[in-house]
Order: sequence, then structure tokens, then C-alpha cells
Amino acid sequence: MLTAHEDTAMSDVSRSHRRHHEYTYRLPTPPRIVVPPPTLTAEMPELNVSSGRENFEEDLDTSFLKELNLESIIQKNTLMEWAYERRRQAQMILPWLYLGPLTAAKDQAFLTREGITMILAVRSRGSSMSRALQIGREICGEIGAIEASDYFTLIGNFSRATRMINQHIAKVRKATSTTDNPRLGKVLVFCESGNEKSAAVVAAYLMEMMDNFDHIKAMQVCQAQRFCVNFDDTIKNTLRSHWDILTARRGVAISASQQQTQPASSLKPKRLIDETMSDDEFGMDDSLDPSDVLRFNGRANTPFQDTA
Repeated sequence: MLTAHEDTAMSDVSRSHRRHHEYTYRLPTPPRIVVPPPTLTAEMPELNVSSGRENFEEDLDTSFLKELNLESIIQKNTLMEWAYERRRQAQMILPWLYLGPLTAAKDQAFLTREGITMILAVRSRGSSMSRALQIGREICGEIGAIEASDYFTLIGNFSRATRMINQHIAKVRKATSTTDNPRLGKVLVFCESGNEKSAAVVAAYLMEMMDNFDHIKAMQVCQAQRFCVNFDDTIKNTLRSHWDILTARRGVAISASQQQTQPASSLKPKRLIDETMSDDEFGMDDSLDPSDVLRFNGRANTPFQDTA
């Protein structure tokens, strides 16, 4: 019969065993992505417009963006100076790109004061935000919209949104290039709150346009400029998937450019089908290997030999 002390010890072992071998029926989740918040001591990534054709816009000339000075764009003390009222306003992410809520897109004074030339709505359905788009058409002259009911639909529109932004700023630059003061188009990307879908679109734009800019750096910059953005686990994993896509596309583009620049004399010519299927290549000739002659000497049926 067990004593009280032994009974307590065995029950403790049993409970410990259950704690270490509990079953769960939830779906497996990916590891969490940690984005360091902008603080006074955090080092923010440098902004440099990507060189070459890594943004995959072969028919758009955005080389003028590399002439802009982006050294002092990122705010260093957003956490200390941020006020709740600023979440209802739009903030500048890049000199040609703003991020904000729906109320900022309806603010005619703000659109006029900042010189916004295009507003880009990120909405769940096609019939929403019609009032803001109407105001944008009257004040800015050009509008755009991305329909995404969820974040999984949004990932397929990241590159499309980037192309829409680049097309507009390139068009404005080309239209004013003959004047004494060439203009830089400005695009406001917005959603209902300005903190989720539109922030993801802006982060994806940074990943595609900036040099060596992954999803972590893109979210850091967006949070530094607009502290109230909300990158939950779903958005973080969506941006990470988009970064994997961009990395693969860049690898293919680099490989293709290297093949184009490689001299033709250094390329090894392809073999003909007759050469690849020759018997000599696979060792299927009629003669026996010298090491097999003695083994099969005197046998009636020698393998791999024609009997005719």
C-alpha cells in the first residue's frame, strides 16, 4: 500500500508527464516575425532607390528617383512625438509616396497643400470609397483603386500597385521635363484606417523599389513614418511571401542578363540527339570488357552478345 508521500510523488510525476505530452488539434502556425520598433536608439535602414532593372519596369523610366536625397527622410523619434490625432492624418513615407486613412483622402486642403497628384484606394469591394475617389478626381486629377477582400488576395496586387504608382510619377515627370522646374508626382495610398492594407501595399512598394530592402526593413520604415500602422502576423507572413517572390524573380532576371552578356564563343554548343543517344556513350557496344572474357569463356550463352 502506498504511503501519502509516495502517492503525492507519483501524482506529481503523472501531471508532469501530461504537461510535456499534451496533444493539440490546432493547425500548425509559422514562427512569429519580430519587427524592431522605431526608437531613439534603433538604427533605421538607409533608403537607396534600386539600381538597374530590379523593379521589373522595363517600359518605365524611373531613374530620376535616384537623384533624390533620401538621407533625412526617416523619422528617428516617432515614438516620442507621436500624437493620437496624427492617425487621422497622412504621413510621407517617401517624397513621392504618402500613407494615410480614408479621412486624409477626403481632406481637400491636405491634398492641395501637399501637392498630391494621385490617390490610390485599397478597398474590399468595388463600390466603396466612392466619395473619396470623386474628391481625388477633382483635386488631384488621377485616381486608382485596388480591390482586395482579404490579405491573401492582396498579395497578388502588390506588383500591380507598384506599377500604378510608378506609371503615374513617370508620367508627371515626363510631362514637366521640358519646363524649368520638373515636377515630382505624389501618390497617396489609403484604406479605411491607413494602418493595415494600405500599409502593406506601401511596404511592398519599398521592397520592390529600394535597394536591398526586405520585409523587415519595409515594415520598420512604415512604422517609423506612421507609428500607428498595424502589421499583424497575417500581414507579416504575406509580406515575407512577397519578398520570397521578389527574390526569385530577381534571381531569374540576373541569370537571364548574364546569359545575354556572355559571349557566344564561350557557350558550349548543345549536342545533337544522335550524339546523346549513341551506344558508345552508354557503353553499349558489342565487344566484351577484357575483364569479362575469362569469366564467360567456354559458356554457351554469353550475355550481351548477339547470337546471329
